[in-house]
Amino acid sequence: MAPQRTTGSSDTELGRFLRARRTQTSPEQVGLSIGTGLRRTPGLRREELATLSGISIDYYVRLERGKETRPSPSVIDALARALRLDDEEHQHLRELAVRAAHYAAEPPPAPSRTVRPHLKLLLETLRPSPAYIVSRSMDVLAWNPGGLALYAGLEDWPLKQRNIARYLFLHPASRGLFPDWDNQIRGCVARLRAQAGTAPDAPDLTNLVGELLLKSPDFAKLWERYDVTGRKPVHKTFHHPHVGTITLSAQSMNLDGTPGQRLGVYVAEPGTPDYDAMLLLDLTAPEAPAKAEAPHRAQS
Repeated sequence: MAPQRTTGSSDTELGRFLRARRTQTSPEQVGLSIGTGLRRTPGLRREELATLSGISIDYYVRLERGKETRPSPSVIDALARALRLDDEEHQHLRELAVRAAHYAAEPPPAPSRTVRPHLKLLLETLRPSPAYIVSRSMDVLAWNPGGLALYAGLEDWPLKQRNIARYLFLHPASRGLFPDWDNQIRGCVARLRAQAGTAPDAPDLTNLVGELLLKSPDFAKLWERYDVTGRKPVHKTFHHPHVGTITLSAQSMNLDGTPGQRLGVYVAEPGTPDYDAMLLLDLTAPEAPAKAEAPHRAQS
């Protein structure tokens, strides 16, 4: 029998995710007839999801309330099928179940913020393509000139405030920069939700999330939905104040040997107006990324 725990968010993340997905799944989506009566519960009722998953209502209630922390893989898979989860959501549910069963009182240390020298060299060799390295909480740790300048106005913030999520929700220039700002923020929150779900006590994540919950109603509304997958468009369009409208192909990837750090790169086909605009951005952006990185090395 799993030990009883009284900690706050640590042992209820599995339940929170199930509740969010349940309340956002309509009966029609899973083939149920809703009849003519008034439904007080948005989405599926607990008993409906339990029936669809082949488990007892009592067991499901215990799962959602964080009282049951060791669901079997077959139960997790049944819930995923009943809720019509996609592959990423299904995997996230599995990870939450593993964490619930093996919860440790002390959260693991945050990944290192130190950007290794050869990665800074890589950023320079990618020019004129804008590129940067971010932490799991989307802090901008290193960049080449175009990588920082692409997010117009981000360079005006102090080093410690430079964060992609904070920029999207709190910087006055972000709404004008992205014509699809609504899609951008949905994808951003989904990535943060996925990270925070499996590391709910990590200070680097909780501090950022707490700040955005307080300062941005848009963030708070999306955070409540508990989406962990979002559209990741291959192309991003920027209405940039210095180089005009520019559409670039985007690629993001995890970096070997540096857990939690990701490389983001934008490219354009040579000979196109977008490439010319990208080249202009690189040529006119401020230099000296190495000097800007010194405070981050000191904190690591």
